[in-house]
Amino acid sequence: MTSPTQAATEPEPVPEDATASSSGSKIAPELIGRSPRQLAWLRFKRDRTGIICAVIVGVFILIAIFAPVITMVTGKDPYKLYGQDDNLLNSYGYPLKPNGGIDGTHWFGIEPGLGRDIFALLVYGIRTSLGIALCVTILSVVVGVAFGLIQGYTSGRTDYFLGRFSDLMMSFPQQLFFIAFTPVIAALFVKPGSQESTTIRFMALVLVQFVLGWMSLGRLVRAQVLSLREREYIEAAKLSGASSWRIIRKELLPNVWSTILVQSTLLLPINVTAEAGLSYLGVGMQNPTPDWGLMFQSAAQYYQSDITYMFFPGIAMAVFVIAFNLLGDSVRDALDPKTIR
Repeated sequence: MTSPTQAATEPEPVPEDATASSSGSKIAPELIGRSPRQLAWLRFKRDRTGIICAVIVGVFILIAIFAPVITMVTGKDPYKLYGQDDNLLNSYGYPLKPNGGIDGTHWFGIEPGLGRDIFALLVYGIRTSLGIALCVTILSVVVGVAFGLIQGYTSGRTDYFLGRFSDLMMSFPQQLFFIAFTPVIAALFVKPGSQESTTIRFMALVLVQFVLGWMSLGRLVRAQVLSLREREYIEAAKLSGASSWRIIRKELLPNVWSTILVQSTLLLPINVTAEAGLSYLGVGMQNPTPDWGLMFQSAAQYYQSDITYMFFPGIAMAVFVIAFNLLGDSVRDALDPKTIR
C-alpha cells in the first residue's frame, strides 16, 4: 500500500494518449533557438580554464580600479618612505628584517633604498601598467579595425595606398623606436626649464605604442573583409541601394567582431609587458610613480642581497599575462568552435 505522502511525491504516469492530439498525431516538443552569442556563452562556461582566467583577470582589474581604496584600508601609501622614517633600513639601504622586511605591518616587505611599502607599490603599479596598456589597446583596435574595413571593402587605389602605409609602419622595429622616441615625444610637450609631469609621460607612452601597434589587427580585419564582401548578403545590400557606410557598419563589422574581440584579449598583455619593459629600460614611467617596470628596475639593483623584492612584481606579471593569454584562447574557442587548441 502506498502512503499519502508517497502518493503526493511520486509523479503520476502520463498516458500515451495524453501526448496525442484529437486527430491522433503526437505534439512535437517546442524547440528553443539560441543566438550565436548564447551558444558562445554556453561553450565558454564549459571551459574551466577560461572561467578561472576570467576571474583572475577580473581581480586584477578590480585591484587597479580600487587601488586607492585598498591602500587606504591597509593604511599604506606608495609614496611614503617607511624605511627611512621608521628606521627599517640599514646604512646600505637594505631591510633590517629578514625576507625583505616582510612582517605584519608590511605584508610584502619594503623597497630597498627608499623604503616604500611593496604591497602599495604593486597595487598602484597594476593601475599604471594596466591603464597604459588599456589605452594603447583601445586606440590600436579602433584605428586597426577602421583601416581594415576600409581597405577590404573599397579595394582599388584606396586599398593600395593604405596598404603601403601599413607596410611602411610595420617596417619600423618596434622596441628600438619605443626606446628612441618616447623621451623625444615627452620632451615636445614640456616647456624648457619645466619639469615633466606623470600625465605627459603617460600620454607619450600611449602615443608611441599605439602608432606602431595597430597594423597587425588592420591586416587581419582586411583579410576577413576581402572574403566577406563577395558573399550574397553583401551583394543583396548593394542591390537594395544601401550606402557603403551602412554595409560596413551593419553587414561587415558584426561578422568580424569575434576576431576583433579575440585579438584585443591577446593584444592587451603584449602592451602590458611592452610598457613594463620600457620603464625597466628607463624610458617609461619615472620615479616616484609606481610601475611594474620600475619595480623590476629597482629589484635588479638589489637582487644579490634582497631577492624577495623581485618575486612579487615578477609573479604578478607572469600570472596576469598567462591568464590573459589563456582567456584569449578560451574566447577564441567559444566564438569559433571549429578551432582546435
